Amino acid sequence: MYRLLEENLVRQNKALMLLYILLEEEFTRLMSSNPQGVSQIELSIQELMRQIASERLSLRKMIGTLVKGATRVRDLYLMMDDETRETFQGLVKLLEETQQKSAVQAAKNNEMAKALFDQSKGLLKFMHDQIKPKNTGAYGSTGRFAKSPGNARILTGRL
Repeated sequence: MYRLLEENLVRQNKALMLLYILLEEEFTRLMSSNPQGVSQIELSIQELMRQIASERLSLRKMIGTLVKGATRVRDLYLMMDDETRETFQGLVKLLEETQQKSAVQAAKNNEMAKALFDQSKGLLKFMHDQIKPKNTGAYGSTGRFAKSPGNARILTGRL
C-alpha cells in the first residue's frame, strides 16, 4: 500500500512541476500581449489542476483505508519504519516546495493579468470619452435641433 501512496505523491509532484512550467509560459505570453496564447494555456492549466485535485482525493481515500479518520500522509508516519518515513517526508517536502513556487508564479500572473485588464479598461474609457458628443443639449428651448456655434467666431457689431 505504501508503494501506491508513494506513486501518487510522485505523480502529484510531477504534475505540480508541469503546472509551474505552464504558469511560467502563461506569464511569458501575458508579457508579449498574446491573449489567444494565454487562453489556450489557461485551459491546459485548468485541466491539470483538475487532475491534481483528483490525485489528492485519491491519496486521501487510500490514507483513510490505512488509518481510520486519517487524511494526511503525516498521519501515517508513526506506522512507518525509518527508511519509509524519510522517503515520504522527502516527497512531501518536495511537493510543498513545488506548490509554493507555483503559487508565487500564479500570483505574479494574476497581478499581470489585472494590470493588463486595467490598462485596457482605461484605454477603452479614454476612447469612449473622445467619441462621445460633448454637447449634451441636442434640442433647444423651442423644441428644435439646437445649432451650436463652432469654436472659432468672428464678432462684428456696432455701438
